[in-house]
Amino acid sequence: MKVLLVEDDPTLADAIARLLSSHGITVETLRDGVAADARLAAEPAFDVLVLDIGLPGMDGFEIVRRLRARGSVVPVLLLTARDAVEDRVRGLELGADDYLVKPFATPELVARIRALARRHAPRPAVLALGALSLDTGTRRARVGERTIELSAREWAVLEYLLRHVARVVSKQQIIDAILPLGDDVTPNAVEVYISRVRQKTLDAGIAIRTIRGFGYMLEQAAPDDTAGTPASTPTA
Repeated sequence: MKVLLVEDDPTLADAIARLLSSHGITVETLRDGVAADARLAAEPAFDVLVLDIGLPGMDGFEIVRRLRARGSVVPVLLLTARDAVEDRVRGLELGADDYLVKPFATPELVARIRALARRHAPRPAVLALGALSLDTGTRRARVGERTIELSAREWAVLEYLLRHVARVVSKQQIIDAILPLGDDVTPNAVEVYISRVRQKTLDAGIAIRTIRGFGYMLEQAAPDDTAGTPASTPTA
């Protein structure tokens, strides 16, 4: 992850840069608003912009306004000593994605930066495993050349599993992925959706494993595998 940090307080800027570096985040630091605007115009390819509002030369509000006017979608986290609601609202309306009021807890800063980077990371248009493919742009699911019909929730379950291939995901994680579709989802409902997806992808060369006590794992099926039906338990 590459972060541009724009903060005019040298002590705070150095402390934040050391903190982020200790978490494996590459940090470039600037302390002037005009220099930051020029840097962003020349190279907008940062994963996150961490931006103080009160800067010499050009304030953070104007930097965000110019950034969005150029069509950049880099996520912006505002740092501000101003706790007035109107300042926070102004920053968000100009195109900032999040904000933190100083002083802030350092773990929260790292967590918010990582959340912004995840939220804005480019996602592949087509997810595929075995003979199964999901085109997230056209919302079409296929097994080979055959189109399969999925309900909105079945699609959400299968897309989530495809984005986490070979990783165990819990029922709660799947529930969280479905929740934006509205209505509450129970663990029993997840089992129903998993069963339906298994039936619709039997000939896709994939296996949705039940990892007892943990959740599910999607992987490519072995040639002699009955795709996805057997349950298993984790081994030490």
